[in-house]
Amino acid sequence: MEKFRKNLVLCAGTGCVAGGSMKVRDALREEIKKKGLEKDINLSLAACSGSCSEGPVLSVYPDEVFYQKLTAEDIPKLVEEHFVNERLYEKLIMREPEEKSSIPAMKDIPFFRYQVLRVLRNKGLIDPEKIEEYIARDGYQAAAKALTEMTQEDIIKVVKDSGLRGRGGAGFPTGLKWEFASKVSSDVKYMLCNGDEGDPGAFMDRSVMEADPHSVIEGMIIGAKAIGAHNGYIYVRAEYPLAVKRLQMAIDMATEMGLLGKDILGTGFDFELEIYLGAGAFVCGEETALMRSIEGKRGMPRPRPPFPAQKGLWDKPSVLNNVETLAQIAPIILNGADWYRTLGTEKSAGTKVFALTGAVNNVGLVEVPMGIPLRTIIYDIGAGMRKGRKFKAVQLGGPSGGCIPEGLLDIPVTYEDIVATGAIIGSGGMVVMDDNTCMVGTAKFFLGFTADESCGKCVPCRVGTRILLDILTDITEGKGREEDMATLEDLGRDIIATSLCGLGQTAPNPVLTTLRYFRDEYESHIRHKWCKAGVCRDLTTFWIDEKLCKACGACLRACPSKAIVGEKKVPHKIIQELCVHCRTCYETCKFSSIKILPAGFEGDPYELLGSEAKGEAKGGNE
Repeated sequence: MEKFRKNLVLCAGTGCVAGGSMKVRDALREEIKKKGLEKDINLSLAACSGSCSEGPVLSVYPDEVFYQKLTAEDIPKLVEEHFVNERLYEKLIMREPEEKSSIPAMKDIPFFRYQVLRVLRNKGLIDPEKIEEYIARDGYQAAAKALTEMTQEDIIKVVKDSGLRGRGGAGFPTGLKWEFASKVSSDVKYMLCNGDEGDPGAFMDRSVMEADPHSVIEGMIIGAKAIGAHNGYIYVRAEYPLAVKRLQMAIDMATEMGLLGKDILGTGFDFELEIYLGAGAFVCGEETALMRSIEGKRGMPRPRPPFPAQKGLWDKPSVLNNVETLAQIAPIILNGADWYRTLGTEKSAGTKVFALTGAVNNVGLVEVPMGIPLRTIIYDIGAGMRKGRKFKAVQLGGPSGGCIPEGLLDIPVTYEDIVATGAIIGSGGMVVMDDNTCMVGTAKFFLGFTADESCGKCVPCRVGTRILLDILTDITEGKGREEDMATLEDLGRDIIATSLCGLGQTAPNPVLTTLRYFRDEYESHIRHKWCKAGVCRDLTTFWIDEKLCKACGACLRACPSKAIVGEKKVPHKIIQELCVHCRTCYETCKFSSIKILPAGFEGDPYELLGSEAKGEAKGGNE
């Protein structure tokens, strides 16, 4: 086997590819050849490393060096410095903002240091398009063990004892679901994978399917043996072309090597696997709707019981697990239930993958032990808020989740603790919001999404979410009434209690949590016609504080409607008749001189804003 002095692993996930990693690859190949380093340096591709905000990224082994934000133009200098002169190219090394002197190894960078990789154990290390690299990392050993050494009961016991709960959102015990299906007598059963992932801002499952498709397939083989299924489907949305491509390549390679199909590994066990492309309907993330979709019908949930374990796809016993759940199975079978329980809590064992997005410095994919405080994820792994802004809330659980305020940031991330806040862990979307966010507008945004995605089958969801959305729209347009807050709460609880499936049962969460933790913003919108964040245009007036204005002209040049006037060294003014309330001036000003007042305000701004108007705020209209 050929040995190299350096191994370079370039990210080829969707984010990095979009950022130009293929141009970086070509430049690296050319420069390595030009310098005569082909025998010293091996360049390979891997999928998402997790640090999406820093891509394209390049890992150098065994140096444990992590280069970020690469361009093809950087490569000649990088190769010359690192691989010819043998000194680090410091300009592109990832480090924390406050770190100016020391150059940390990858494992010492907080973004990586607080993570524990089980689902993402192969991220940034293997080429997803080469099955040999997965096998070299213990791939398919767990499947071989399950097929040759374990009975159905043995497999189910290990998974049950591990405490693994479904990572798709509901958190139902995986082993228990498998046990239900295994006990149903049927000539045909189905093992299914949910790779639909419809939450805005979520990309956990996509990244796993792109980076490590064999881990999903291996989990499905083991699950199929446990329940007695010989056919399976991976349901993936068509908007994930790279994931679909790599999954199909993985299925073909596994089949060719005797790891899928007939008589797997000579054990007599058959398991045929296909990919089914979804059309992007959010409701098809619900298991019964997903099964109807595979059948070629309109994706609509059906009442339960009977549950899919008894009557699922084509009315046959079926088990549906999501991508992250299945990717956990192989290491549990190899290492045992006790090993898995070394992380997490008693009721929420193991790790959870989150897509950390929004107003944090480090946006990306993170895997952390269950029970870790929210604050650690946001301020240590995420490196805190961008541009020095103040934290306001974090949306957990996608559009059906809830908004958690700063006062609850020390809460441990477990299924029980997060539900107690009114939010849900969901599939793992985590959107961080700063003080420029209007929480009424946030609730309206998520409600608009779920109302549009309702399949319309049941009245509480079809009609109830629309009524909620109409009320929120009125509030953001200055038409809100005092009684609207009570109506939102009462109707939200009714929709949760009476909807047919999880979409309707969780859709009111953003409304109820923002009312619970940010009620003052609803009151301000309704009583004072004032959106203090300046997001709701009908409830906003922008005003320049002449005492703070430096007359730098930045806001004047940025204003798209030419509503700002003023000469150099003379405080500027906003012509309200021309202002379109776009917030551009507010976001451009570096001196906190632009303030947000109620719609049509004509009184004394200093009296309204108090100490804020005297420049005591840190930035903007805080």
